[in-house]
Amino acid sequence: MIHSVRFTCVLDTNVIYPIEIRDLILWFAHFDLFTPKWTEEIFSELERVMRDKGVTEKDIKKRQAIMNKAFPDALVLNYQGLISSLNLPDPNDRHVLAAAIKTNANLIITSNLRDFPDAVLSKYGLAAKCPDDFLADIIDLNPAQAVKAFRALVLNRRNPDLDEYQVLDRLRKIGLRMTADFLHSQI
Repeated sequence: MIHSVRFTCVLDTNVIYPIEIRDLILWFAHFDLFTPKWTEEIFSELERVMRDKGVTEKDIKKRQAIMNKAFPDALVLNYQGLISSLNLPDPNDRHVLAAAIKTNANLIITSNLRDFPDAVLSKYGLAAKCPDDFLADIIDLNPAQAVKAFRALVLNRRNPDLDEYQVLDRLRKIGLRMTADFLHSQI
């Protein structure tokens, strides 16, 4: 079931950045709605993205350290041997699939669904979902816990300090329309 910490998801770089998506996903994980997984290679991609966005090296390392401290079992190891045997439309995404296989994940959460075709993933008992579909599914399966996670995100938000409705508006603007609407209906 998706509302169980035993439900495991590999988070692609494009859902760890931007910050608003990452924060909501990780608050849901913090409230035991699923178990997140990532790799050093995903973090390397994240570093490049953040550097391109002007994030300082100190802040890059700080953000990664916070994620790894919050989820000490999230880092997938020893998946590299699988990479060369995998075939995806973008060969640079094979490491994500390899990590998902290695950790017996249920889903890959990505904004690039076309790079993770169902025909390939189903061979490994996997599927891919975009963050909006994934988060909306979690809310549907455990609305009370999802609302608690969302409210914790809002209460812990700084710079800028926003209320629930302002955060929902931001989520809509970045493509999490279903998620924001579903949360709005629950609060």
